[in-house]
Amino acid sequence: MLEARVKTLAAAVVVLSLVTGCGGAAKAGPGADAVTVKNCGVDVTVDGPPKRVFAAYQPAIEMAHALGISDRLVGTAYLDAEVLPQYAAAQQDRKYYKNLPSREELLSQEPDFVLSGFNDVFASAGSDGSFGTRKSLSELGVRTWIFSPLCPTADGKGDEAIDPSTVSMDNVYADLRDLGKLFDAGSKAEAVIADQQMRISAVEAKVKGADRPTVAILRPGLEGGGLTVSGGPDFGTVLIKQAGGVNAFADLTSKRNVKISVEEFIKRDPDYVLISGCCDAGLTEAKVQPDVQKMLANPAYANLKSVRNKHVLPWLFAHHSAGVRGANSTELIAKIIHPDLVK
Repeated sequence: MLEARVKTLAAAVVVLSLVTGCGGAAKAGPGADAVTVKNCGVDVTVDGPPKRVFAAYQPAIEMAHALGISDRLVGTAYLDAEVLPQYAAAQQDRKYYKNLPSREELLSQEPDFVLSGFNDVFASAGSDGSFGTRKSLSELGVRTWIFSPLCPTADGKGDEAIDPSTVSMDNVYADLRDLGKLFDAGSKAEAVIADQQMRISAVEAKVKGADRPTVAILRPGLEGGGLTVSGGPDFGTVLIKQAGGVNAFADLTSKRNVKISVEEFIKRDPDYVLISGCCDAGLTEAKVQPDVQKMLANPAYANLKSVRNKHVLPWLFAHHSAGVRGANSTELIAKIIHPDLVK
């Protein structure tokens, strides 16, 4: 009991110190060198490059590393899979939370910026995000950012009604440029963008004019009956198109992850099935292979083209989250569905 009270008191001290430490700055207003960019309808203003950044979820963590601000990360949380190899060493040195920390634990790290790859960490209408509202954090001097492809909808229900036409690599590039401005990492941001564009263009050139097979991204192990597939608003739709394919469920636009019946899946009979594994910091495609074997061995799917041709393959949820994996994921899909064109 005493220990719990001590922890509560400590958290209160942290919050109070942030309020008192930032209150004066807030009243004084932004300085002459302040930088402001708009994110999901919210003005994000910094008087100088943030120095203590907390990154939540795979896309945010990997983008922080890509922008060269690994040394500013005071905490990271909730990886869906292993980070890309080029970021492994930098991530190993960062504080990591397997699950999203509480608001109190977040504030105990004294961040001045929270970067999130998904929008559910911030509370809004219809949600109770772990970290509170963006406004309440701003009042404590903590600026926030949500990846723009996943801005909350007007009703506060998160990314359930994203218009597929608004989801593209251009969103990722815009985030890179805006965050580059805020973190004084513009040159690095442009280098990352140029690399992504070059690699994606190279794939598109190789598959131009080729037949476009249908691809389904299937999430295993979710509760309830039926199957869960990536619909039109999912970033996987963009990646599959860039790789020279078609999302077999692109016409399902009600939300990113769509529950369908087994009968509907069999009726669509996609050419390729990618089994999307999640969520653990040590997850690899090899660890998703058992789910692939389950589908290949299931008599209900025996007549599917993908099963007959052994075109059911392990995949990662991290691969089709909007972020700096865009080029890498495009290349991976192209090698799967156009092995004769993309080596």
